[in-house]
Amino acid sequence: MVRRVARWMDETVIARTSKRSAGAGQAPERPAAEPLVSGPGLVSERNRQAMVEALQRGGLRDPRVLAAMLSVPRHLFVEQGLASRAYEDVALPIGHAQTISRPYTVSRMIEIICAQLDAEQMSGARVLEVGTGCGYQAAVLAHLFGEVVSVERIRGLHERARANLRSLRLPNLRLVFGDGVNGVPKAAPFDVILSAAAGSEVPRAWLEQMKTGGRLLAPVIQADGQVLQLIERRTREEWRLTVLDAVRFVPLRSGLA
Repeated sequence: MVRRVARWMDETVIARTSKRSAGAGQAPERPAAEPLVSGPGLVSERNRQAMVEALQRGGLRDPRVLAAMLSVPRHLFVEQGLASRAYEDVALPIGHAQTISRPYTVSRMIEIICAQLDAEQMSGARVLEVGTGCGYQAAVLAHLFGEVVSVERIRGLHERARANLRSLRLPNLRLVFGDGVNGVPKAAPFDVILSAAAGSEVPRAWLEQMKTGGRLLAPVIQADGQVLQLIERRTREEWRLTVLDAVRFVPLRSGLA
């Protein structure tokens, strides 16, 4: 659908970066972060602070996003055997051939989607996340937006995310087991849609479930690699497409597993 969508969108390329990347959910053109603190004190706030400071050195600037990254304990969302790497800027496996994205990737995508929103708009916004995974990004989003709906097609990951998130008690976060390609029609329309998986096209269902004035950010597979696409719904019949960073994400799949 990418070509079809482009016919009725005003396409603007603002930042096409190098296509090199080193892992799923990774945004290139950012220097690899140095390993952060490891060892027995890993789960402390000091380690999360070190992670946030590394994100700032990497170019992240939005204080709202940085505060949310500081608030969410990433170690709760990784395998126990990988806990020593929880606050490094790396993607880590979470099972089912999926990964938890790098902290830089999570914060970069959320910073993009927040760029034109003020505090009042964010507190009143309804967000759709496609691809719950282990639940980490959903938790960060819930610290920033009024309501978050996160959909996951893999039953094992959906259940794992529920377990991971239980102790955080986020009343504005709803997890849905379903095919994310179809969005979540019963919860639509959405002010923000964010995808954690790359498809060859932007599903029509996501475009139709955007509010007028809404924003959608998703990785899309093109002939020369994956890129982030930012889509803004101007009117009922008009969308605007902006091509951003080169990225590398797990593939978007349909159906339940």
